Amino acid sequence: MTDRIVLAYSGGLDTSVAIGWIAEATGQEVVAVAVDVGQGGESLETVRQRALDCGAVEAYVADARDEFADQYCMPTLKANGLYMDSYPLVSAISRPVITKHLVAAAQQFGASTVAHGCTGKGNDQVRFEVGIQTLGPELKCIAPVRDLALTRELAIEYAEKHNLPIETTKKNPFSIDQNVWGRAVETGFLEDIWNGPTKDVYDYTEDPSFPPSPDVVTITFDQGVPVALDGQTVTALEAIEQLNRRAGAQGVGRIDIVEDRLVGIKSREIYEAPGAMALIAAHRELENITLEREQARFKKTVDQRWTELVYDGQWFSPLKRNLDAFIDETQKYVSGEIRLELHGGRATVQGRRSETSLYDFNLATYDAGDAFDQSSARGFIDIFGLSSKVASQREQRIHGKPDFSGLGNLDR
Repeated sequence: MTDRIVLAYSGGLDTSVAIGWIAEATGQEVVAVAVDVGQGGESLETVRQRALDCGAVEAYVADARDEFADQYCMPTLKANGLYMDSYPLVSAISRPVITKHLVAAAQQFGASTVAHGCTGKGNDQVRFEVGIQTLGPELKCIAPVRDLALTRELAIEYAEKHNLPIETTKKNPFSIDQNVWGRAVETGFLEDIWNGPTKDVYDYTEDPSFPPSPDVVTITFDQGVPVALDGQTVTALEAIEQLNRRAGAQGVGRIDIVEDRLVGIKSREIYEAPGAMALIAAHRELENITLEREQARFKKTVDQRWTELVYDGQWFSPLKRNLDAFIDETQKYVSGEIRLELHGGRATVQGRRSETSLYDFNLATYDAGDAFDQSSARGFIDIFGLSSKVASQREQRIHGKPDFSGLGNLDR
């Protein structure tokens, strides 16, 4: 029996050519795997048929949109996942769900190798191969562009020579990856980091310089997950999709960043994530009123480490699972409503309401009804500052009192 290779298949030129290219280079049959994570475009059936027409012996297609939203986007939201405080992990969180389906297909069709279309200088090769090694340690990995010298020029030549059913003349100046959580754009003139992005870079968002009237949305959360918009029940996928439209119309979620790639280089990226950025803004604010102070401070450290692990392709790692458990525990009381104004590229919190809030009006107010016992403050300050006071007394005993006389020459 001929050995088989499972190929992560997008339906585009490079992966369509890769089917025959891999078969010729290895002598093995190719099974194409297409996973819908909300990237839009052609139907899965169209993609499946093209894979077969390009020489795949089997074509595995999966509608993973709800799976992606529930099991990958929502954990990212709970962790307020923003790499370098900016990038909401658009591509990083789609790779593990695709990887899971690649390994499942390899098991189903008896393949010993998994192939992907990544280059040798990006993050995704690491994300795919580390994930594959973790879920299917017995599987080997190859990358046609990196390992089998498949360039775009050769891909076009190969497609035309073999009359493959794929467009070969249109050349997009950008490299684009998109899903329901957002859109990533790189290469072309964007590689000169002095160049500003032009309007043709964007698709998910409108120009925030000319916004329509403000759009106010109330997002209801239950344990860190959005469950309703303006009182209408939604699934996680529906929440993201609806906010992509509404926040995108206001130009919310445009990100221009030079980021530190895992492979050691800096790369200029443009991202659009209107729904993700609106949800993160709302989720963060709800955490502000429902998480205890020390818990909230420590969670910021956990969130950053979680984000770095996911960016670095460690979605299935033991540490990431451990951090998931902590983050999930913190979400127990992150329930309530956040009112956001979407306008001119910004998602601004206008109101907060939660039955599990730690905000106590009677403790916070300076007006009549103040329940805070101000007489407790003096003793608290004495004890809180005691260790610093004792250390300062030691310094002055050994080195003398500091001279502040120069600070007293004030013009009057």
